[in-house]
Amino acid sequence: MSAVVTGLGVVAPNGMGAEQYWSAVCDGKSGIDRIRRFDCTGYPVTLAGELASFDAAEHVPGRLRPETSMMSHIAFAAAELALADARLDPADLPEYERGVITANATGGVEFGQRELQNLWSQGPSHVSAYMSIAWFFAATTGQLSIRHKLRGHCGVVLSEQAGGLDALGQARRALRADHRMIMAGGTESALSPAGVVAQIPTRNLSTRAEPSRAYLPFDADANGYVGGEGGALLVVEDADSARERGAPTIYGEIAGYAATFDPRPGTGRPPGLQRAMRQALADAQADPRDVDVVFADAYGVPELDLVEAEAISAVFGPYGVPVTAPKTMTGRIYAGAGALDVAAALLSIRDGLIPPTVNVTRLAAGCSIDLVREGPRPSQVRTALVLARGHGGFNSALVVRAA
Repeated sequence: MSAVVTGLGVVAPNGMGAEQYWSAVCDGKSGIDRIRRFDCTGYPVTLAGELASFDAAEHVPGRLRPETSMMSHIAFAAAELALADARLDPADLPEYERGVITANATGGVEFGQRELQNLWSQGPSHVSAYMSIAWFFAATTGQLSIRHKLRGHCGVVLSEQAGGLDALGQARRALRADHRMIMAGGTESALSPAGVVAQIPTRNLSTRAEPSRAYLPFDADANGYVGGEGGALLVVEDADSARERGAPTIYGEIAGYAATFDPRPGTGRPPGLQRAMRQALADAQADPRDVDVVFADAYGVPELDLVEAEAISAVFGPYGVPVTAPKTMTGRIYAGAGALDVAAALLSIRDGLIPPTVNVTRLAAGCSIDLVREGPRPSQVRTALVLARGHGGFNSALVVRAA
């Protein structure tokens, strides 16, 4: 049974919808700028990939807007876009053979902060904030399930930035369990004072104020990453079912997937990213020579960039495969990043074009990779490997190829 992608729902800082986003990344257009959501004066972190023009009123019913988070609003918009792109009405499929699997990392921190402020003003007898934070991980999936009558397998994956790929891997598994369609991916928004402050202690965020010099993965001048908001939801269908209903577009097949976890520091054991890559390729019955491009996780932290570059070189050989990181134009979108990269990989297959990694000028020592930098690179792309790592040791790899 083959899992194919028939619809792309993209919400990104540099483009709303798959085509607008794809045009932006191929043109090298960045959505990273100074934070506008709140006054960031005095904060060490002042940049983000923000959805500056996103209007929740266009996608979320009025009664739901005050009760849900920006993360959920993004998911509602992405779901609408994905279903419209697939030209699919879920009601046309058996109701328990359609489901939804999403990923999240922050649990609606912006909404939680607002509720805690309300709690503080009303007194300790009001516990809505604590309750809202507890159920937020499941709320988005539940709302999507209700709204689009996705009554089959439903779930939430919690593996930080690796989550978007893990949700798509789980979608393929659900299709093998007699489902016809799964909406899968991840969305994220942590652009609130609490969301930013919670990440500062990791010392992984860039503190530079110049957008073009802040997020430089694999660069000798790398100094941390820039956060972002957005993500993607994809319509994933059983191939036979998609063809039976006459799906207008089949972007490609989810051919292989694997996830690993890094060993505890101090054990002397190697990180798990290379193992995830090899296992995903084995799952796809693919050889490294079959891969036409790698979409890198691209942490932007020197020691973590080196780990990824060494893993890529170990699997493909030094400079052995084109590597790209379009997230340099959106920031790291946490659970939304993996699915957004998969959407870009599928569009790369469709158009025979590898998007660039912007602003990187000089590769760091030890990063022996063929990083696509100056502009989009025309290339026949039939197989792409997408990588993602989550804070705390998560590693995921997913293979997509032309259907």
